[in-house]
Amino acid sequence: MAPGQTPPPPPPVMLSEAEIPPGDREEMFAARLTALGGKFYRTGTPLAARETVEQLTLGKSAIASNEPWLREIGITSLPNVRSGITDTAVLRNACSTCDCGITSATYALADTGTLVMLASAAEARMISLLPPIHIAVVPSSRMLSTLDELLTILPYAAEQTSSMVLITGPSRTGDIEQILVRGVHGPGDIHVIVV
Repeated sequence: MAPGQTPPPPPPVMLSEAEIPPGDREEMFAARLTALGGKFYRTGTPLAARETVEQLTLGKSAIASNEPWLREIGITSLPNVRSGITDTAVLRNACSTCDCGITSATYALADTGTLVMLASAAEARMISLLPPIHIAVVPSSRMLSTLDELLTILPYAAEQTSSMVLITGPSRTGDIEQILVRGVHGPGDIHVIVV
């Protein structure tokens, strides 16, 4: 291509939706997440999810996102869980000093064990990224098969959010002498509870 020449239009998008049956999605998600060092919990009711969060945060400080669903199922009313913070500076300080960040997820991808987080006023990015432990409580209805399915449902994520974060297992890096280290660029522990 010569300098100043207009590039040709991009080729059409080629998405292949490998549909995973709904009954198999949770099992595949659990296998992928645990293979990466994450922990998976399946609960049948919101009350059981709340009890699981209560056990995971026992003796720890925690902050929950402002996701309405977390409030509906009682996560934000747990005694050691702070929530409802809207001031960014206060939220940053709370996230940097607490043990656990509790969020939901916009979607979960079964084939990779990935959480899809769309940043919003209700779901601040720092809650899932700054505390050393991330706990995500996700309704099973948000479980998708693949990234291609996500991009079919949400082709223009930038129109809805300033940031879409894909979280696949605990934070890890091998940058330092090629030794795998967890928790350097985000939480070293991740717990996903599917309701």
